[in-house]
Amino acid sequence: MNTAPAASSAPAGGPRWLTDEEQRVWRSYIEAATLLEDHLDRQLQRDAGMPHVYYGLLVKLAESPHRRLRMTELAMSAKITRSRLSHAIARLEKSGWVRREDCPSDKRGQFAVLTDEGQEVLDRHAPGHVDAVRQAVFDRLTPEQQKSLGEIMRIVAEGLQPNGAGADLPWLR
Repeated sequence: MNTAPAASSAPAGGPRWLTDEEQRVWRSYIEAATLLEDHLDRQLQRDAGMPHVYYGLLVKLAESPHRRLRMTELAMSAKITRSRLSHAIARLEKSGWVRREDCPSDKRGQFAVLTDEGQEVLDRHAPGHVDAVRQAVFDRLTPEQQKSLGEIMRIVAEGLQPNGAGADLPWLR
């Protein structure tokens, strides 16, 4: 329900309310994003015993040189807080899928390293995960819609990249 005044009646300097069509698009996006994340999370919990965010961390490590990243780089790449990353890495360590290594050039720094067992977990569960992604997203869209979705999400992501010294960056929290 849009209880705000029409967009064209916004006072100078006042809020630019969403039009009915913009409200429809926004709510569709929110619903789809929520349902998609839940769908992928449930699939990975069922098949691999881990949440989607943990799977994403393993993938980022697997794609990194020597299957390792500094913790700060991993937090930045995953767009999560250092606290959330530390908790996730502790859980992944307990499973034997990741280990931490001290950074020789920085006494306070640490690396997260994907273990051979962690790589095996990824190799075993990647086919099911990609099937879930394909079924939920790509099989429902035409090639033109896929291209448009990619362009739209890139524009939105680029516009939201924090910049400047005072930026509120999750990985610095």
